[in-house]
Amino acid sequence: MAAVGVIRRRKGDDLYDRVGAFLFAHGLGPEPENYRFVYTVLTEPDGPLARAVAKITDGGVRLNPQDMAELGLNLNFGAPATQAGANDDGADDQARRTEKLVAQTQAQVDGFADMMRTMRDETSDFGRDLAASAEEIRRSPDLPGMEDIARITGTMMTRVRDAESKLESATAEADLLRQKLAEAQDSARRDPLTGLPNRRALTEALSARSGPGPDCIALCDVDRFKLINDQHGHGVGDRVLSAIGRTLVEILGDHLVVRHGGEEFAVLMRNTTLTEAARLLDAARAAVASKRFRNRETASLLGQITLSGGVTALTANERSDDAFARADRLLYAAKSNGRDQVCAG
Repeated sequence: MAAVGVIRRRKGDDLYDRVGAFLFAHGLGPEPENYRFVYTVLTEPDGPLARAVAKITDGGVRLNPQDMAELGLNLNFGAPATQAGANDDGADDQARRTEKLVAQTQAQVDGFADMMRTMRDETSDFGRDLAASAEEIRRSPDLPGMEDIARITGTMMTRVRDAESKLESATAEADLLRQKLAEAQDSARRDPLTGLPNRRALTEALSARSGPGPDCIALCDVDRFKLINDQHGHGVGDRVLSAIGRTLVEILGDHLVVRHGGEEFAVLMRNTTLTEAARLLDAARAAVASKRFRNRETASLLGQITLSGGVTALTANERSDDAFARADRLLYAAKSNGRDQVCAG
């Protein structure tokens, strides 16, 4: 049983004693920032911080300063936990500004590349005509003034060929830059560990959603993932996440599977009823549970690894954030009900 769960049941203790018991249970020092952290967990038991702590400490795992830092808190007398969301919003704003700048640059490069290609196509006729004229001049050497004309035409041909070569090079460079920018935009929407689309790709897909539907959004989370990292190392944990990502794509490949962050994945299921979405997500859960993961360095089995999931329908006029929050609550319910299951609603 997690230490946080033990403390929540001590309703007769005053808050000060409960905070002290929490710190002692997790081996945390009596620093003011730690008191602030624990105070938030205990006074807001249904808040996002308390829920995150419950996930981490499930199974008796002790909380440590690194865990607290990963939850977005400034442990050096920084802002209270309730401001963590504001920091995330700032990062999202910066990402949106960067993305807008990249899109503007992409448009400019596209315009430049198109202009280079048009100029190359239009001037190629001039070069061919000039070459044909030069050939006619060479065939008529006895006409008055042809020697001078031939010399001038030859000089023009040299310059035209040089200009065409430079224009061809500029067109190729513009096309290459356009390709690199497109790759950069794709990378900004892809998780480097699993190769799956990332949270930004999901946000864009939700914003671009159109048509009558029905559509569904699902969240799934690797059960007790911290224990995998603690017992086998983060390298093994990373490979487990990649393998699970591949399994989800294998089962749900017709839909958008993204790594939403940490050990959490999200799925946008277009034109899918809630009943069918729940069936698909449960099939993915069963596929993960049936796998036998090994530590490739030691060849030892990691034990059964499972997923919990929550899935809900996106109604026509509903904000996607509201549906996402509902899916998150359903995921939390699946965790609370024993894990390795899917809750739909």
